[in-house]
Amino acid sequence: MGEKLLETVTKVNDCLNGFIWGPVMLVFFLLVGLMFTLRTGVFQITHIKQWLDVTFLSLFKKGNKKILRTDDKHSISQFQSLCTALAATIGVGNISGVAVALAMGGPGAIFWMWLSAFLGMMTNYAENTLGIKYRYRNEKGNWIGGAMIYIEKGLGWKWLAVIFSVFCALASFGIGNISQGNEIANGLKNSFGIPNWVTALFIMLFVGLVIVGGIKRIASVTEKVVPFMAITYIIGALVVIFSNVTEVPAAFGAIFSNAFRFKSMGGGVAGFTIMVAMKRGISRGVFSNEAGLGSSVMVHSASDVKEPVIQGMWGIFEVFADTIVVCTMTALTILTSGVYNLDAYEACAVNGTELAEAGLLSGVALTSSAFETVFGSFGNKFISIAVMLFAFSTILGWSYYGERAIEYLFGVKAIPIYKVFFLVVIFIGCRISLDLVVNISDTFNGFMALPNLIAITLLSGQVVQMTKDYIKRVKEGKETVSGDDVNES
Repeated sequence: MGEKLLETVTKVNDCLNGFIWGPVMLVFFLLVGLMFTLRTGVFQITHIKQWLDVTFLSLFKKGNKKILRTDDKHSISQFQSLCTALAATIGVGNISGVAVALAMGGPGAIFWMWLSAFLGMMTNYAENTLGIKYRYRNEKGNWIGGAMIYIEKGLGWKWLAVIFSVFCALASFGIGNISQGNEIANGLKNSFGIPNWVTALFIMLFVGLVIVGGIKRIASVTEKVVPFMAITYIIGALVVIFSNVTEVPAAFGAIFSNAFRFKSMGGGVAGFTIMVAMKRGISRGVFSNEAGLGSSVMVHSASDVKEPVIQGMWGIFEVFADTIVVCTMTALTILTSGVYNLDAYEACAVNGTELAEAGLLSGVALTSSAFETVFGSFGNKFISIAVMLFAFSTILGWSYYGERAIEYLFGVKAIPIYKVFFLVVIFIGCRISLDLVVNISDTFNGFMALPNLIAITLLSGQVVQMTKDYIKRVKEGKETVSGDDVNES
């Protein structure tokens, strides 16, 4: 009876997962991003100087200390909100997911990953703009915002907001917890021989010490961990890329040529076709930067910013940093290092051969092998440490997302119970591989997108109007970088 039930659950989940991460939904993701791109006049390009000045470049300007720090004890700074959002988005997928996309979809998948990120910039922009517009302070004085808030307040559809929150809470235990802890434990065991239970205890301890302090402590940790891990990983990747700099033009050539390549064999279409590359690339982009899922808006809404469009531009930079920068570094590292043989991977796709049977690598192992070509055996340890930091930061980010969902569903009093259960699940995830649980939570993760995409589409007129008003104020010289002249939400 138990085996039949498990089999039934697996089949149902596979069916639902195939839909939510299938062609129809992926096209929906792109169309929503395209809509915001066109209706805002291709904002991510036409106003690139502005959103870079307001976000990344503002960190290096004198007189902009408020971007880094805030005196509001109930909110976090704009930079801290970015780092906490990136903590959840820059994860193991940036290392393994890109490698899987290359192995299963060919170099062309990277082009479609870029396209999804380009359009996703404006989807994330819309989410964060609405997040600031509809946020409110709870009984403790903390800013509360997210997709469930603008779904309820903007559309008046509390039932849909509840559905979103349920999916988010459930996903926080799988994608944001079990799978991350499992990656850390297995990585440290394989590279350094550390027993899984030891890793589990330490992760529980460190995560517990952080999340007990709420968003302020989470943000204070992520603002240090995220820049360090991202910069260190990028430097390591650049060392590999520059060591094979002569291969860079060929790598870009393969990405663009394979993005639109049909390979015909025996009168039929086989190999890495456009559709395969599109599916792998677009899904990797969406899964990596989470634009459209409505997750990162929860932490962006905790920022001390007053102008919604300002925080929206931080959302643009978030997607840019996660996918265009970090994911691209992984892709170029693999493609230039010589560990990736297009013909061999393509032959497996054509013949239906498993990669392992053909002696081909995928995921973390493929990325590690690329680093080992330059760093030797240290390359494997470097990636293991990177996976540990990326996964740890993802746990912190998703703990906050789950917390916000639980508060929306059950109130503030339920948060301590959620945190305790979250820590217990970490221990389970580090010690046991619960593939079905992770796969189900992946489905929940994807289903967060449905209510969110519906909401931001119906509220798109407000986003477009706020954007036009902001641009007008900037042209008239009435807007500052921090938006201090705008009344508080």
